[in-house]
Amino acid sequence: MLTRLKANSEGKLAKQICKVVLDHFEKQYSKELGDAWSTTRNILTSPSCWQYAVLFNRFNYPFELEKDLLSKGYYTLFQGSLPYYPESMKCYLSRTPDRMPSQRHQMRNLKKYYLLNAASLLPVLALELRDGEKVLDLCAAPGGKSVALLQCAYPVFLLCNEFDSLRSRWLRQTLESFIPQPLVNVIKVSELDGREVGDAQPETFDKVLVDAPCSNDRSWLFNTHTQKQSLKVMRESNLKINPVELMRSAIKALRPGGLLVYSTCTLSKAENQDVISEILNSCSNIVPVDIKGMARTCSPDFTFAPTGQECGLLVIPDKGKAWGPMYVAKLQK
Repeated sequence: MLTRLKANSEGKLAKQICKVVLDHFEKQYSKELGDAWSTTRNILTSPSCWQYAVLFNRFNYPFELEKDLLSKGYYTLFQGSLPYYPESMKCYLSRTPDRMPSQRHQMRNLKKYYLLNAASLLPVLALELRDGEKVLDLCAAPGGKSVALLQCAYPVFLLCNEFDSLRSRWLRQTLESFIPQPLVNVIKVSELDGREVGDAQPETFDKVLVDAPCSNDRSWLFNTHTQKQSLKVMRESNLKINPVELMRSAIKALRPGGLLVYSTCTLSKAENQDVISEILNSCSNIVPVDIKGMARTCSPDFTFAPTGQECGLLVIPDKGKAWGPMYVAKLQK
């Protein structure tokens, strides 16, 4: 779909946008983002401006591709000094909008790279995964963040949970495409309701990632539903599972002293800051972890909007930095 959109003129692109969703975003985000919404809106409604990062698979490293990308002006993400950035993670960016072709899934043939929104790596890095830890990816499909986590370190156990059966199959295929068999043996894929994982695995994990189901602003602007159905379906999809309930389950699954990262790919304050505020106000065993330093270090590659929270960052699409939306918050038990 993206290739077709990029090939069309801007006039034809406008016809692909779901107007009822855009009108809804206009009312909501012009209040929440203020002047920044205008630029963000222009990026979100112009897929030809979107950028895609290339995350290399350390288990089948593409040395020739690396040379080719460097010759074309690609550069590595996070050239600044983050407190946590493993040498084993390599992600390349283009200075202009570009997209590599996706690789086909082939049994017993690991893919060399994963295409993603570069801001998707911020939650992974915020988790600070170390070798030998037990990790839970509570809402893991389609599997990009699980793959990214495994570029950082070797966990002793990684539980990738996905409640939706179709998305769970997608998750399993992603893991098969990127992870060698010896490491697959430390990974378990489950299909539990995320709200039940905490009771099923109490105080088990050193690190927990909650990449919560959300509005997914980019997708909804170009969804395939009719104009009348779009906003109704979007609202109903977000009401299926309350992210606060997912977070309470994640906290139960986290061992004392462990780290919890919450993320979404929406700009919505109700799905981002408000969720974290409710958790901090109602869970006495959870404290915020300051990640403002990550924003300072990553400012050459990302544009951040104010969140009013030291533990929360919001990446907003900007000119020349068309990454996001991506909200990241970091907590400790």
